[in-house]
Amino acid sequence: MSSSQTVVVTGATAGIGRATAIAFAAEGARVALLARGQDGLEGVAREVEAAGGHPLTLSVDVADAAAVEEAAETVEARLGPIDVWVNVAFTSVFAPFHEITADEFRRVTEVSYLGFVHGTMSALKRMRARDRGTIVQVGSALAYRGIPLQSAYCGAKHAIQGFNESLRCELLHERSHVRVTMVQMPAVNTPQFGWVLSRLPRHAQPVPPIYQPEVAARAVVYAAHHPRRREYWVGSSTAATLAANAIVPGLLDRYLGRTGYDSQQTDQPRDPDQPVNLWNPADGRDGKDFGTHGIFDGKSKDRSVQLWASHHHGLLGAVGAAVVTAGLGAWARRSS
Repeated sequence: MSSSQTVVVTGATAGIGRATAIAFAAEGARVALLARGQDGLEGVAREVEAAGGHPLTLSVDVADAAAVEEAAETVEARLGPIDVWVNVAFTSVFAPFHEITADEFRRVTEVSYLGFVHGTMSALKRMRARDRGTIVQVGSALAYRGIPLQSAYCGAKHAIQGFNESLRCELLHERSHVRVTMVQMPAVNTPQFGWVLSRLPRHAQPVPPIYQPEVAARAVVYAAHHPRRREYWVGSSTAATLAANAIVPGLLDRYLGRTGYDSQQTDQPRDPDQPVNLWNPADGRDGKDFGTHGIFDGKSKDRSVQLWASHHHGLLGAVGAAVVTAGLGAWARRSS
């Protein structure tokens, strides 16, 4: 990526969004940082600048379509035409469905699904006029496979999946040079587990195996460079989950019904005073900036063999073909 490119990242103050912004900055990009919390925006702006990028911070709630559109106008006025737009921002509720209120479910949907729609609308409006640009949707294995205690989030990710596929078909019909792709993520060590609205008795955690945000960020940057692929899978757990869901979904329902509650909680009680970011940003308490990582550094992987394989399909296919050809040749020689 050249330093002339302008990249927009929503949800840029923590986790995957923050790691992605820093990764693009390391390539010299101008990076527009969209999020709600001012302390987090100031923190990530410093890190983007230190990594070699040029930051622009914009306090935006992606649930507000007009605010997202205004932010896009500001980005193009101050940084130039948007080349890459990455949708990451989300919120969630950890609770059984019957304990989630209608307003809470609506809010998760407005941020975690419609926020992606709003970002895509604003990006596409500009990219279609120029017939170039890339939109990356940060998805999840939960875009295909729902799990207990996250019905609102899973619903939003499923919705993004369907919306993105529909849009991709339309762009192909137009023979557009605008690209859309989706990156399906595994469990990631982000700060969200310390600020998500939770009604669980114990502290929420991602379902192991857990990956560091930088692994996810490398996948997003790669997808932005290679957007012709319709989607990328990150982590062996994502590949295994999606395969199992395609082959034995009913069995997976029963398995998750037995294990899905405990696997999403640590053995520590939930702090009843922990911040909640559903309605307002969690950062800002006493100048708090949560940073990129959550509290699971000791349990998290900093690389993914499956991600490498996802990036090298051609090489692996060629190696596989060579092995098969060699095997057939040896069999033919033995048979002659």
